[in-house]
Amino acid sequence: MVPTSTLASALLAAILAACGGGGGSSPAPAPPVQQPPPVAALPGTYADPVTYSGAAAASLAGATEAASTVQPRITLDGKPFDYTARAGHLTATDLQTGQPAASFFYIAYTAGAQPAAQRPLTFFYNGGPGSASIWLHLGAFGPRRLATSFPLAQPAGTPIQLVDNQETLLDHSDLVFVDAIGTGYSQAVAPNTNAQFWGVDKDAAAFRDFVRRYLVANNRQASPVYLFGESYGGPRAAVMANLLESAGVRVTGVMLQSPAMNYNANCGVFNPGQLSCEGYIPSYAAVSAYHQNGSLPTDFSSVLQQARAFAAGSYRSEVAAFLGGGTPPTDATINQLVNYTGLPALTWRQDFSMVPGAYRARRLPGQVMGRYDARVIAPVGSALAAGGDPSLTLVGSAFNNTIRTYLETELRYTAPTPYINSNNVLELWNFSHDGKALPDTIPDLAAALTLNPAMKVLAMGGYHDLATPFYQTELDLARLGPSAGIQVRNYNSGHMSYLDDSVRRLQKADLRAFYNSVSVAQ
Repeated sequence: MVPTSTLASALLAAILAACGGGGGSSPAPAPPVQQPPPVAALPGTYADPVTYSGAAAASLAGATEAASTVQPRITLDGKPFDYTARAGHLTATDLQTGQPAASFFYIAYTAGAQPAAQRPLTFFYNGGPGSASIWLHLGAFGPRRLATSFPLAQPAGTPIQLVDNQETLLDHSDLVFVDAIGTGYSQAVAPNTNAQFWGVDKDAAAFRDFVRRYLVANNRQASPVYLFGESYGGPRAAVMANLLESAGVRVTGVMLQSPAMNYNANCGVFNPGQLSCEGYIPSYAAVSAYHQNGSLPTDFSSVLQQARAFAAGSYRSEVAAFLGGGTPPTDATINQLVNYTGLPALTWRQDFSMVPGAYRARRLPGQVMGRYDARVIAPVGSALAAGGDPSLTLVGSAFNNTIRTYLETELRYTAPTPYINSNNVLELWNFSHDGKALPDTIPDLAAALTLNPAMKVLAMGGYHDLATPFYQTELDLARLGPSAGIQVRNYNSGHMSYLDDSVRRLQKADLRAFYNSVSVAQ
């Protein structure tokens, strides 16, 4: 019989041999696993103690200017790229009264060692009204972005992750993403309330005052200033440009992403039969061409040019007669609409000025077509179609679920309240502007250009956007007259054209050329 101690020793030796161990000594105990420190203990962290609210009547008793500060690194074009990121608040002071008006939440990315006068500074904001700036921030040109497979659905079980953004504009400009009052963590300061800023004029003035404060607080008064607004952010940018120029802040350039410059010209804003839908005809042609074969025809540019000419020609004149006195359209015009859209002649005779909602409902029966990107479709009754716009549902949750985690873990900003991605303020928004019930901000842009003729404008749109159609933007900007300082670029994408990997690369090239053209001109 083998002694127990001998058996135990033999067993231990066998285990050590199987595990690659040797010698006669026992293995050293494994060191304890080091847990990462909590975010609150990391350098640069700002634990904001304030409770924020997006309610209409909400206001802060006072405002504190504070921010987290971190120095991340990404890999850009195969090389390490260092930058500084700040997330926090600055107080916009009313230009007229000198009193604190609102505490704006912003995320700023700065890089390089250029003098302020040579380093551009670009302010970004989404629209809505009522949207925080998460789309431009995490989807377009920030240093980190969400990697989607848009417009295709993400493969099942594949999480959408944050990656280093090879199309970030941080190698050309410092970037400031700012949230409208009542969104993100931005809030009015008493005696003001959030709702007092929910209107065209008050909103733009508050954004103006934020820009003024940012420039002073960061000693950037000498920097070339750019405004980048998406959707409703487009008219906001036009009004802001005029207000900033009037306040003595020079605006070097304005970028308009799928803007809604003149609500009075967009038939999708009105009830059917009230306004010409000529601005949508080329978009209907583009979407129908895409869904005909699942791709665009080789002569797509020619098709769009013909659709533009048709919309501005026979369609425009005949739809005016139709809306004004019920004059029926000619067979030739109806046949052209059938050829461009694939919808039956009878449908066009009954609904000659077809609004985008009707087109979306009719073009692919049994499917719900995306409003922001009509390439994305989903079967009626499906989960993707449940929200009414599958192109938004496709990626919306990824953006909404990521922003707070990103703020806390990478930017080291924490707050006790949820980040407000979107606030339903449409019913409370005062759309009146310049004597009209709905805003037309082309005159604001014209006034800004008069004050600063060197200012340049770049408008970007998507062929498959059925919210702010690219041709309507072209018509709106044409009212400014021919100018080398106004450029338009359209892409094979939708409202958030930058969500497409290939399109985002094209946009970065166009934006880089825009920055360079302005610096050369000046």
